[in-house]
Amino acid sequence: MTPWELKLTEFGNCNCDYGCPCQFNALPTHGNCEASVCMEVTEGHYGDVKLDGVRFGGLFQWPGAVHEGDGKCQPFVDESASNEQRDAILKIMSGEDTDPMATVFAVYASTMVEVYDPIFAPVSFEVDVEGRSGHFSVPGLTETKGEPIRNPITGAEHRARIDLPHGFEYEIAEIGSGTSKTQGKIELDLKDSYGQFAHLHLNNHGVVRHRSV
Repeated sequence: MTPWELKLTEFGNCNCDYGCPCQFNALPTHGNCEASVCMEVTEGHYGDVKLDGVRFGGLFQWPGAVHEGDGKCQPFVDESASNEQRDAILKIMSGEDTDPMATVFAVYASTMVEVYDPIFAPVSFEVDVEGRSGHFSVPGLTETKGEPIRNPITGAEHRARIDLPHGFEYEIAEIGSGTSKTQGKIELDLKDSYGQFAHLHLNNHGVVRHRSV
């Protein structure tokens, strides 16, 4: 097993209501799951391959709940990544060189029936996790934006977080509102739905934890 470790900034938008039932072992809001997700490596490696600054993500679609399977994925990686970096990221995303079900990548990969050829294109990514805001885009593929949830009466920003001491993705995620429009083999049209902003720290064995349970 090739050792790897990643510190990441993540922003994802799915079709569920704020809070996302998946985070609580409940069924999805509308019966199905679809999402646009992007990450940027702030520090990382795969073996001897440095991955700092690499941006990557995927468009996802499941006909039911994620754990029921039959999912489809359109992976993408920033075109500025070297061939070695592309190969490393795609291996991590596929769950390779990872303990069984130890990371979000491995879990999602296990639910896929179709993974389309990866797209290598410019990835614009700017995210403020604590501010619950940001955007990412891939030309001809996805435009995803996030902002804080607003109080429907006053318009003031509302802050809520999800704490998962034993999760396979993050320890704490900031929750906001997301909007996505995608093209290609997975077409999504999401408006003011669940937005997740988080700092991730993962390796072959799962989440690297920095807090006591």
